Amino acid sequence: MSDNSLKPLKLLLVEDSEDDALLLIRELKQGGYVPEYLRVDSEEGMYVALGKNDWDIVITDHNLPGFGSERAIEIVSERGGDVPVIIVSGSIGEDVAVSAMKAGAHDYIMKNNLKRLVPAIERELREAVNRKVTRQARDTIHHMAYHDALTGLANRHEFKLRLDHAINLAVSEDCTHILIYLDLDQFKIINDTCGHHAGDELLRQLGVLLRDAVRESDCLARLGGDEFGILLEYCSMGRAKDIAGKILSMVRDFRFSWDGKSFVIGASMGMVVIDGYGKTASDVLKSADMACYLAKDKGRNRYHIYSIDDKEMLLRHGEMEWVSRINHALQNDQFVLYQQGIFPVQSEGSASKQCEFLIRLDEGNDEIILPGTFLPAAERYNLMPALDRWVIKTAFTYIASKHGTGDDSHRYFINLSGASLSDKEFFDYINAQIKQSGIMPSMICFEITETAAISSFQEAVEFIRDIRSLGCKIALDDFGSGLSSFSYLKAIPADFLKIDGNFVKDIVADPMDRAIVEAVTQIARVAGLETIAEFVENDAIMNEVRSIGVDFAQGYGLHHPEAVK
Repeated sequence: MSDNSLKPLKLLLVEDSEDDALLLIRELKQGGYVPEYLRVDSEEGMYVALGKNDWDIVITDHNLPGFGSERAIEIVSERGGDVPVIIVSGSIGEDVAVSAMKAGAHDYIMKNNLKRLVPAIERELREAVNRKVTRQARDTIHHMAYHDALTGLANRHEFKLRLDHAINLAVSEDCTHILIYLDLDQFKIINDTCGHHAGDELLRQLGVLLRDAVRESDCLARLGGDEFGILLEYCSMGRAKDIAGKILSMVRDFRFSWDGKSFVIGASMGMVVIDGYGKTASDVLKSADMACYLAKDKGRNRYHIYSIDDKEMLLRHGEMEWVSRINHALQNDQFVLYQQGIFPVQSEGSASKQCEFLIRLDEGNDEIILPGTFLPAAERYNLMPALDRWVIKTAFTYIASKHGTGDDSHRYFINLSGASLSDKEFFDYINAQIKQSGIMPSMICFEITETAAISSFQEAVEFIRDIRSLGCKIALDDFGSGLSSFSYLKAIPADFLKIDGNFVKDIVADPMDRAIVEAVTQIARVAGLETIAEFVENDAIMNEVRSIGVDFAQGYGLHHPEAVK
């Protein structure tokens, strides 16, 4: 046997007979192993040995002076984690062997049949690797459930849990905490001028910066987009003001560099006192969000402390202004439709016969306003059903003018909001528009975000079934962004899965993102659904989604949205 084929093995041998130990070592060497071993014959010796080394395997005799194999298994469980344990004994009854296996032994071998030793070790080493991989995957999934994948900070879900706990403490201990809601100023400029990768890197760097500004006991979270939450437990408002001022100075002095350009950003913050009485986590977050918007309205790069007296002022600022502008735009036909192609992935060079409709606002000042600017206000103040109706009517009119009533070779994707799913009259409106326009229902695919479908689950499922009964298709948008994606997939009847672009855009450099996209694609294939990868921004990403087996792709690397004419 060549030296290259020899396998190292770190072995802890629990054996009181040196002769028997030598026989075991000889058997291992003959089996191709180079054992690095330590022999112990007492409980104390086991404790010391398990603390000094990471053993590959433990081999123990059944009967030892003062203790036996079951105690040895207990010690390994206490100190050695999931290191495999094999019992090698001269005499052990079947009942005792079964009992030892139940206690945690992975195998038992008679000393007069050592030929079984090497195969048993090889098997257990393989199983140990599988257990380690499974444990690491489980730990990763658990971490992802409570942490933001981009910054490593707590995510919104974990932050709300901490916030709930703080509210309960405020009541039970009659103490106060402070919530800071932070929204970056000028972040959109960086995203628009330098791309998503630059924006992501900025958020990562700011996450590190913010950690240095808060206390170790505080909870810092990325709540979504460019929004952060800071929970200051057992903190006075005076101390919170000092921390907020420090954060504002740090962000203001921070310089972000990308491709030779340097950017200056700022932050607006809303602060809320948590006393616990009559408040929920959602109430506190909403109040802090409102205060943050007021800080922006007052000039940005500052903080505003929420009080109930701010309500009248808030009606005149921020989102209420957008409510007026949205209603005015609906009345004066200032919204416009854009479209972005969705291309087959597996057929290179194939023309797109699918596209997604996108809404924009044109107020006539040579600036097209993107939906991220006005949709948050529309969602908060229940204007989304009106916008959805406008999109559907406008889109159906356009499709009918372009294709008539007998062409179903093209498909058009239309986004629907969660609020519309709960509107009892919305399905009737769609049905009436289909009949009025005369278009074929099979040309239409309605997109529903995974989050919206889950938050209004029963209404969503009923709506989807009604829509599909007309002949329209359904796509689950931003799939993978929620915590329960796969578990809800069986219950939601859909035709397409649009894979969350936050996983797609880094697929080339991030193995975890690639694994998630691959998993979603495999699950979709089993479920009989077609997949669409969002945020395909270059050829490298396109090549990756093609190799994974994604069906369609969408993104700036394939087609920039263009106005519908």
